[in-house]
Amino acid sequence: MSPARDGGPAVVALGGGHGLAATLSALRRVTHHLTGIVTVADNGGSSGRLRTEFGILPPGDLRMALAALCGDDDWGRAWAEILQHRFGGDGPLAGHPVGNLLLAALWDMEGDQVSGLDLVAELLGARGRVLPMANVPLDIEADVEFGSPEHVELVRGQVEVATTSGRILGVRLDPANPPACPQAVAALDSAEWVTIGPGSWFTSVMPTLLVPQLRQALLRTPAKRALVLNLVGQPGETEHLSPAEHLEVLAAHAPDLHLDVVVADAHTTVDVPSLQHAARALGAELVMADVRSSTRPDQHDPQALAEVFATTFAPGSPTQA
Repeated sequence: MSPARDGGPAVVALGGGHGLAATLSALRRVTHHLTGIVTVADNGGSSGRLRTEFGILPPGDLRMALAALCGDDDWGRAWAEILQHRFGGDGPLAGHPVGNLLLAALWDMEGDQVSGLDLVAELLGARGRVLPMANVPLDIEADVEFGSPEHVELVRGQVEVATTSGRILGVRLDPANPPACPQAVAALDSAEWVTIGPGSWFTSVMPTLLVPQLRQALLRTPAKRALVLNLVGQPGETEHLSPAEHLEVLAAHAPDLHLDVVVADAHTTVDVPSLQHAARALGAELVMADVRSSTRPDQHDPQALAEVFATTFAPGSPTQA
């Protein structure tokens, strides 16, 4: 692996939703060579409406990733707020964020998803690049157990899977072999570090491991891999899973995946020995740190997470040995 260049190492962050946004917000403080690769399976809210009406990628998670890469200066804060502004009322625009409509318009004008994302990133002065994990919108399917092993049903759709009352046994994508975004594959091939999570485990984190071309790139990349665990379980989706069981789910869906680092919050992790055992089974060092937000304990603090990344990525750290 090449040494870190001026401006920090080349880092690729995988995921979606608020979890990926927190990771990108932290990573932009650590490196200038940053790419977010975003899930494209959302079927709810504004994203679902635009996806259905125009046949485009659901833009919501991509918009959130772009907003997370805005700087902390006046320009960055202003554009992040504009992108995230959601129309009210009960008219046809109600519920749509400005950023979703901007992306839909640029994709229509440009005829190319990556060009549209790059244009928005340039407008924002974004400190990194945002790419979709696949070039077509995807659907998530899950086998869900309701009450007993004899009662397993197929649940389809990201929103439906995320809010199920049953126990999720496994997830897959439809189509099963979608075309990966070539620029995303190239970013993984040239990365020095890859981060995974946090986020909705079955509907944001797992999907990035299920696009075959992207998964192959993740397995062959010379980059080291860091996984950030969630702070709390998500109601319905993962509230029954311990942190160690989150890693076991990951191993079940990607048995060939090796990790170098697992980051867990020191205050919310109860059974450290079990988590350490699960991390070692994936080849990873467990890093315990206080990464919670002081005002929103269910969310990561970007600055605290940035400090963990900076230490982990630094030449001479145990993970760089």
